This record gives sequence, C-alpha cells and structure tokens, in this order.
Amino acid sequence: MNKLANLIDHTALKPGVTKKEILKLTAEAKEYGFYSVCVNPTWVAEAAKQLKGSEVDVCTVIGFPLGANTTDVKVYETTDAINNGATEVDMVINIGALKSNEDDQVLNDIQKVVEAAKGKALVKVIIETCLLTDEEKVRACELAVKAGTDYVKTSTGFSTGGATKEDITLMRKTVGEKIGVKASGGIHSKADLEAMVKAGATRIGASAGVAIVSE
Repeated sequence: MNKLANLIDHTALKPGVTKKEILKLTAEAKEYGFYSVCVNPTWVAEAAKQLKGSEVDVCTVIGFPLGANTTDVKVYETTDAINNGATEVDMVINIGALKSNEDDQVLNDIQKVVEAAKGKALVKVIIETCLLTDEEKVRACELAVKAGTDYVKTSTGFSTGGATKEDITLMRKTVGEKIGVKASGGIHSKADLEAMVKAGATRIGASAGVAIVSE
C-alpha cells in the first residue's frame, strides 16, 4: 500500500482551503506515506512546519493556474516558495506563448524557474494538455526537457480537463526515460492511478489520495 501512496502528491489547491484542511492534509500525508503535499504558495511555510522531520516533501505551484504571469514573477514565486520550505515546484508554462509559436519565450520562462530552483527544489512543468493539440503537447514537452526540468505534468486540474492515458503515453514517448511524467486532474480511484502508471506516469497528483490508497 505504501508503494502506491509514495507515487502521490497529496493535493489541496482550491482557493478556499483553510488552515484546518492544511493540518489534515499534512497529517494524512505522514500517516499514509504520500510522496508530498501540494499546496498553494501561501500554505508552504505551514506545511513545511507540520512536515518537519518527516519524509514527506512540500510541493507548491508557480504561475498557477493560468501560466500567464511574467517570467520575473514566476522566478520570484519560486524563490519565495523555496525560502518558505518548498522542495518541489510545479510551474505552469506560458500557454498562450506556446500556442503563438513563441517557443523561445516558453523555453526562457521554464529555464529561469529551473535556474531559480537548481539544487534546492525539483521542477515539474505543467503543460495543460486539455488546451493543446498533440503537436503542441510534443513541443511543450521538448521545450521542458531542453530547459532542464525534472518532470512534465499534464494539468492544473483547474481548466477544461485533466489527465488522460493517451496524453501520458504521448508525453512519455516524447521525453523518453530521462525525466518524470506527472498525471494530474481527474484521478479518483486506484484503477485511475494504475492506468496512468501503466501509460508511463511516475507521479500522480490527486486530492483523493486517501480514498485511492484505502481501496
């Protein structure tokens, strides 16, 4: 069971999340052995405090959920989050720039966050697959690899759709075995998780982590 839990970033990213819910999230993460908790930047310091001395990582989101912040803002967010105790950052790409074929802008955006996190936190690049064509998904993954990211990730969970097996398969094929692939959005059961892992995912973002590992 722990092996399953250790694939999961136990997630609470809704805007109305309370301190009580963060305390519950971190307690569950320790109890079940989740890989990390994934929280909004405002909760990073509290999560780090609650998880101190445990093996659970603290993950946060950057440029979330639209990816439309300037690169400087994403870099500042990354540095601030790391200073507050984050050990993983999930950044949203500039989706509009990608769709405008401004690949250099997308690459620079990711690279600057990777540089800000280097040696301090893992970086996962959220490409928001539901808004992209297959060609754009491939291009986004290639740019993320070129920028030196640790993972590519399907979704924020706040757009028009979440992870699909087809997208995970395509992303894994594109990035090869060098980096991780995170499936996020709409994963509610053990069967969902296992399907994503079979397709090539090495990490799962889910708010239903307890339900999944309790099946």
